[in-house]
Amino acid sequence: MLALALVPLIVAGFSPLLQWRQPLYILAGFAGIAAMGVMLIQPLLAVGALPGVGPGPGRRLHRAMGGILVLAVLLHIGGLWITSPPDVIDVLLFRSPTPFGIWGALAMWAVFGAAIWAMFRRRLRLRLWRWGHTGLVAVAVVATVLHVIPVDGTMEVVTKWALSAGVLSATALAIYRRRVWASVAWRWPGLSIR
Repeated sequence: MLALALVPLIVAGFSPLLQWRQPLYILAGFAGIAAMGVMLIQPLLAVGALPGVGPGPGRRLHRAMGGILVLAVLLHIGGLWITSPPDVIDVLLFRSPTPFGIWGALAMWAVFGAAIWAMFRRRLRLRLWRWGHTGLVAVAVVATVLHVIPVDGTMEVVTKWALSAGVLSATALAIYRRRVWASVAWRWPGLSIR
């Protein structure tokens, strides 16, 4: 699992495209790749599926890694903002001419939303909290993959696809294990759906 998260970073370090990029732009790109690596590990920590990490330490590490994920996203966006403000403004306002930019903005807002939702963990009913957090995470993961796949950048194609498949699979496994969707009963007047 660690190799699946780290190999894309290592391989990207040998990309010939790096020689024409500013150091801050390179840092921003690598922060994005690192964020995907964190997204691979996060769901496995949440459900105790990471080998060698128990459920209790896994959940604590999950919270810490959530902070690292937010920081990586901020570095990714911040570095791109400094090197190309008009492009980032277009992305943040959802008016980018490239669809992958729109997916990136959606992924960013979903990551921030999931982090903010996590802050209210103790104030919300468990079912509501799980639904909200899981929904935001699912949007963040799918949007991230749709953001990354079409970009022709420093990420090598095979490792990009492998990491994307790993992130999707880990998230699906966590959602399945938590059985979030099955744990909520919708109750409307005269109707009960389980």
